[in-house]
Amino acid sequence: MSIKSWSLGLLALLLLIPGVGLHAACVDNVVLIHGNTGSPSDFQNTYNLLRQNGYSDAQIYAPSWGNAYCAACNDHNGSEETPVSNAITTAIANSCTGLIDVIGHSMGATLAAREIDKLNVSSKVDVFIGIAGAFHGLWSCGTYPFNVATSTCGAWGLSVNSPFLNGIAGHRFGVKMYSFKSWIDEINCYGGVCTVGGVHTSSIDGETGSNTYAYGHYGLLWYTAADQLMLLQ
Repeated sequence: MSIKSWSLGLLALLLLIPGVGLHAACVDNVVLIHGNTGSPSDFQNTYNLLRQNGYSDAQIYAPSWGNAYCAACNDHNGSEETPVSNAITTAIANSCTGLIDVIGHSMGATLAAREIDKLNVSSKVDVFIGIAGAFHGLWSCGTYPFNVATSTCGAWGLSVNSPFLNGIAGHRFGVKMYSFKSWIDEINCYGGVCTVGGVHTSSIDGETGSNTYAYGHYGLLWYTAADQLMLLQ
């Protein structure tokens, strides 16, 4: 028998042994949802770390949503929903574990929460991480109905006490839910005030845990990739 034939035979035998093969490890698919006027590349550090730790490209979903040039135009209702909803649905359908993990940044966190809630798939989300989300609203948007007159701050937006935020308050977006927050977040701590109703606006009702960092709004995403990955394990 030639060396080539022997090698091919050994490879075939190995592929028949459970747990041995050329496929990626069976882990939850991960959905990464960027913030308002952001892009999937905002998650580059997270993506790189996932790939370095055995996740394949096919196991990482990073939809692009919203108007990239008009922050005030985007909200949580309508065309912004479709890419995120499709990514979550597809990730679940293709998951080898039957579960997914979802990480959202800024408005992407509340948009992810909206779609998970609307699709009624919170039991399919093993880990939900909201990074710098405004789950209790933004003071820069005013208080509904005396809100700033933009889509982002309207009824389907992030004004304090908006119908949208009230509609998802207290709901679950995963089996485990974590928030990443900062007391120097230049977006969520407008005017130096980070709290709404006595809680940090980035906190999630019923959360499993919360990590606090001395980073700004985008640093909370860019510099916490290792901690994000740790929570997915």
